[in-house]
Amino acid sequence: MKPRIHPVSRPVVFRDRAGGAAFLTRSTADSDQRVEWEDGNTYPVIDVEISSASHPFYTGRGRVVDTAGRVERFERRYGKRENPTD
Repeated sequence: MKPRIHPVSRPVVFRDRAGGAAFLTRSTADSDQRVEWEDGNTYPVIDVEISSASHPFYTGRGRVVDTAGRVERFERRYGKRENPTD
């Protein structure tokens, strides 16, 4: 690695505003806001709108799209192919 070209990586707290969760990780991002973490140290905090704690894909609250109904409707409308390998 070349010296003096990489950004500084530091511990940062990311706080999910929607889910109320917070996690400590390393990042090159910095913030003027600070928060005291569970270990007693103070870290920069970055508020995010959504994270894995509140995203529907990770929480299981997402919708399932009915693709089978779309395929059947397409086949009724335009017919099935005679030879699907063509």
